[in-house]
Amino acid sequence: MKTLRTTLLVVGGGLALVSPLTALAKDAKAPAPVALVSFTEPESIKRLERSKHKVDFFHLANQFESQGNKAFCGPTSSVIVLNALRVNNNAISKPQDPRLVLDEDKALLPAGFDPLFHRYTQNNFFDEASSKVKSREQVFGKPADEGGKTDAGIQLRQLQGMLEAKGLDVRLRVADEKLADATIKAELKENLKTANDYVIINYTRPALGQKGGGHISPLAAYDQVSDSFLILDVNPNGQSWVWVKADALLQAMRTPDTVENRGYLLVKEGTPAAQAQDLK
Repeated sequence: MKTLRTTLLVVGGGLALVSPLTALAKDAKAPAPVALVSFTEPESIKRLERSKHKVDFFHLANQFESQGNKAFCGPTSSVIVLNALRVNNNAISKPQDPRLVLDEDKALLPAGFDPLFHRYTQNNFFDEASSKVKSREQVFGKPADEGGKTDAGIQLRQLQGMLEAKGLDVRLRVADEKLADATIKAELKENLKTANDYVIINYTRPALGQKGGGHISPLAAYDQVSDSFLILDVNPNGQSWVWVKADALLQAMRTPDTVENRGYLLVKEGTPAAQAQDLK
């Protein structure tokens, strides 16, 4: 394998700096095609029905939404998980998103009527606390400091910090040589059969035979018979939810991002103290 370095931005389900990129040497064999099973296929129904690791699926599917632009796979995955954890928890205050209703629409409504729900959106995900980790403008390429380098997109470690700023308990797992395949697989399976915790994965699409670059989405289920995981792809524009073989998914996470390998986040509700910090 040889490494190519570039500073180009690649858009494909997510906006990401792709330096370094790993490419095949001319004399190397291309990787074998990855067999993906679309969620719409009959085989998918069989896998979901027999799965014993699918507790998360129903909560995530109920709160699922598509990313609103090509840069927001991370924020979209995050708000799906946030709403799955909190939308029915009246003890935790949720924000509204004024951008969802135009002023001219509000003018037509009865006086005092509030048309907005209290829930997380891809817009209000960027509040004061999370923007201290990375702002909306920085996601789109604005340097953090005047004259500094552009760091477009959201790296997994940055997303961890943004979710922690929301008061969640978030554990980062970098899929490098220190983390064994068996450990990753066991941890993902345990999470998917346990209520009230979720997995957000960061992987590269080409490793799965898909077009695009780095991507982030929630993981929803595992099927023991086919040894495959279900990815709820937040970019259904030309893609779909897919079942992918465990080995292939792990290899797609064991790929370099800007400063370290990709991997996954284990997310659950934080302590009351952490939740209170989010409301400040």
